[in-house]
Amino acid sequence: MSWIKRKFRKKVEVKNQYGWFGNFDSWDEVKRIAPGYDADNILKKTKESLLKVKNGEAIYERDSVLFDKKEYPYAIISALLYIAARNNNKLNVIDFGGSLGSTWFQIRDFIPPEIELSWSIVEQEAYVKAGKEHFADAVLDFYYSIDECIAAKKNIHVILLSSVVQYLEKPHEFLDQLNSYEFNYLLFDRTAFINGDAGDRLTLQIVPPEIYEAKYPAWFFNEARFLKHFDSYKLKADFVSFVEGEGRMSIDHKMVAYDKGFFFERNK
Repeated sequence: MSWIKRKFRKKVEVKNQYGWFGNFDSWDEVKRIAPGYDADNILKKTKESLLKVKNGEAIYERDSVLFDKKEYPYAIISALLYIAARNNNKLNVIDFGGSLGSTWFQIRDFIPPEIELSWSIVEQEAYVKAGKEHFADAVLDFYYSIDECIAAKKNIHVILLSSVVQYLEKPHEFLDQLNSYEFNYLLFDRTAFINGDAGDRLTLQIVPPEIYEAKYPAWFFNEARFLKHFDSYKLKADFVSFVEGEGRMSIDHKMVAYDKGFFFERNK
C-alpha cells in the first residue's frame, strides 16, 4: 500500500481503506497496479461459493460472498418476465460477464416452469471452462463470446449486463458494438455513473480483503453520454440497483457517484 501512495500520491489517496479512488488518465496506468478480474483467487473463491449455492449448502452469493438471506433484483425479474410474456413464454438470455451464474441463481425462483428458458453466460476463458465443468445444465451454459453464443442459440431475446460495463477497457466501443447486434432488449444493472455534467472518470477499485484480495480499473460514466448509445431503443425503465448501499457511491471517500440500471426495448 505504501508503494501505491508514493507512486500515485497526486491521483489517489488510499489511507489503508477500500473502495474507489483517483481520476486516472489511462487504463494502462491503473493496470500497472491493478491486475483485474483475471486474478486466479477471484475465480477460485467465486467457484467455491457458487458450488455451495448450487448444492443447497448456502442461500445466496454476491461477488463471491455468501449470505444467509437472499436479495432479489426485482427490476431485473420484472423485465425478464415482461420479455417472456412478449415472446410466447420463451426467454433466451445472454448474461454478459455473468461470472458462474450469480444472477441466474438469484432469480431462478421467480421464473415459472412454463417459460422455456435458456441462460447463456459469456465470460473470460477460465470462467467458461469452470462453468462448463461445474455448473452447465439444461438451462445454464457458457460461451467465450457473444458471437459464439448467437451462433449456438440463434434467437436471443435479451442481453443482461450487470456490474460489467464499467470494468471494460473500452466501454464505449463495446456499447457501439452491442448496438450492432440489434437485440430486441437490453438490460443493464449495477452500472456506475458520476454525478453532474462531469465526463467519464477512471478509478482504481480496491476490494476489501474479506471479499478477496483484488484491485482493478473501474469506470464511472457520464449518464447522458452513456444513453446516447441507445437512440434506436426506447427506455422502458430506469431504476436504482437492488444491492443495499450501492445507490450512492463514493470516490476518494466523497459521495459523487451512483449505481443504477436501465431496461431498453428496441424501436419497431
